[in-house]
Amino acid sequence: MAQYKAEFRCFAGCGETYPLDEIVYRCKKCGSLLEVHHDVDRLKEKSAQEWRDIFDGRNGTTKWPYGSGVWRKKEWVIPHIDDESIVSMYEGNTNLFWAKRFGTMFGMNDLWVKMCGNSHTGSFKDLGMTVLVSMVNEMIRKGQKIRAVACASTGDTSAALAAYAAYAGIPSIVFLPQNKISTAQLVQPMSNDSIVISLDTDFDGCMKIVQEITKDNSIYLANSMNSLRIEGQKTISVELVQQFEWEVPDVVIIPGGNLGNVSALGNGFQMMLDMGLIKKKPRLVLAQAEHANPLYLSYLKGFSEFEALTPKKTLASAIQIGDPVSVQKAIKVLKEFDGIVEQASEEELADAAALADRTGMYACPHTGVALAVLIKLIEKQKISKTDKVVVISTAHGLKFSEFKVGYHEKKLDGINCRYANQPALLEPSADKVREVLEMEFARREK
Repeated sequence: MAQYKAEFRCFAGCGETYPLDEIVYRCKKCGSLLEVHHDVDRLKEKSAQEWRDIFDGRNGTTKWPYGSGVWRKKEWVIPHIDDESIVSMYEGNTNLFWAKRFGTMFGMNDLWVKMCGNSHTGSFKDLGMTVLVSMVNEMIRKGQKIRAVACASTGDTSAALAAYAAYAGIPSIVFLPQNKISTAQLVQPMSNDSIVISLDTDFDGCMKIVQEITKDNSIYLANSMNSLRIEGQKTISVELVQQFEWEVPDVVIIPGGNLGNVSALGNGFQMMLDMGLIKKKPRLVLAQAEHANPLYLSYLKGFSEFEALTPKKTLASAIQIGDPVSVQKAIKVLKEFDGIVEQASEEELADAAALADRTGMYACPHTGVALAVLIKLIEKQKISKTDKVVVISTAHGLKFSEFKVGYHEKKLDGINCRYANQPALLEPSADKVREVLEMEFARREK
């Protein structure tokens, strides 16, 4: 695999390049973010069908490291990394859930949910973190003095970093906003022996601190401004198309906060298009919570300007971000993929998640944002009921059980909780149980 090469390249196009094992997060010449650039001409020496056969042939294998949904595409991610340096828990390989009953409610028969939360730490962040921590592991093995890896997080990034760093034996540091993440998210890095620092600020404030402490190159930055993360997450696109037997969906809906994931998926689709594995692009939809919607406000102005904002508290806490690092990458991808940005209110996202749960899902609030946006775009006729649509579910609902309990107990402030389902509290009497069951059957049969 040494014949294939990848490097950091300036996103703004000034021409600067850097090796992937250099500790650099922005272009030293112009200050832009970087992106991982692959030698596509060399990759094209294999035909599209050869690449499909290679990726299909690695499905289900236990041969290291190809059992991972990310490292199955190693040549397209970090081709030159030593297999012994890879830190993987066989992430990816997540299922496509045919949301048949949910889709039928809105006249759709081809709605799918990519369950990216069915991963080791319960979120899609594992896909990027395996790549970043593997690269750090290789750098340390080759003698670089890196004392720890650090991130700012709204919960899921910290969980992924802590787990992968613990597996590699590398110290991790996570900066979390106080009282703004779920208990389940907080306990994950604590359990994985991370240095947990809870700051009296929001995510954007945590991000400023982590950038400051990582100026000393002895601590490596693990947030998505580091484009190694994007390389892992772009494999979501390849994996879902592969699951559709290399057929491209019409629309992909992605919840967005720091906006790395929409650019990652766009990169994955673009690479498949460049390599000839697919013949068309899907339309990308970026879904934001109304309380943290800076990209939506920019979209309304045709992306002519972008203004950071102070986000309000939202149930979709992982995307409660007002100054997203990857905004320019996201805008570029959305323009290239005929993109739409739409928002969901707190009530819309909570009800959408609850309605989805009634059909067998257990949707996190961020997936609720994406599902609520789907409903709105169907109603506005911006998405056709005949389209093949994939909603990206970013995390497992079990990480947000407080949100679920609050909904069904009708304790979410300002939300009617119209689909709440509360237990019937009865004395142990068969007659009373029969009476309640008959009432419930009658209600459901209406």
